[in-house]
Amino acid sequence: GRLPRPLEEIKPGDLIEIFRSCYQHWGIYVGEGKVVHLAPECDRLANGAASVLAVLSDRAYVKKDWLETVVRNDQYRVNNKHDHTYPPLPLTKTLERAEELVGREMPYNLTSHNCEHFVMELRYGIAMSDQATVCKTGTAGRCVFHLFSVLFHRSRKP
Repeated sequence: GRLPRPLEEIKPGDLIEIFRSCYQHWGIYVGEGKVVHLAPECDRLANGAASVLAVLSDRAYVKKDWLETVVRNDQYRVNNKHDHTYPPLPLTKTLERAEELVGREMPYNLTSHNCEHFVMELRYGIAMSDQATVCKTGTAGRCVFHLFSVLFHRSRKP
């Protein structure tokens, strides 16, 4: 199935990487089947165009949702990818901060403040995003063109 491991094996504080149609969405697992994540308003729409609109949004909301609801039919995995480089902050501090941010409206920017930056800052105290790095190496226009071309090719598959 789409679940990489039983839910009880996912630990509070784990970073969850969700593979959307043309980008990765990130959340932080806070226990009891829930994740806190930074969600552009249109991310709730489950289609490719919404994925592009989400990437182009400039505002987002911190939400606490069921992991299952956020993942939808997409693949996902636990990915605490910077643990070997940066020590995670104390778990209680991470979870308290995540909970107190729920409901807040925040600026959203693909290259400087996206959902990956958000969870990395909660876990490590440093806002990082490999997706943003990929987009910064080219122009924003090339990045957007890439997103549309990915969608176009996906929609043409039988």
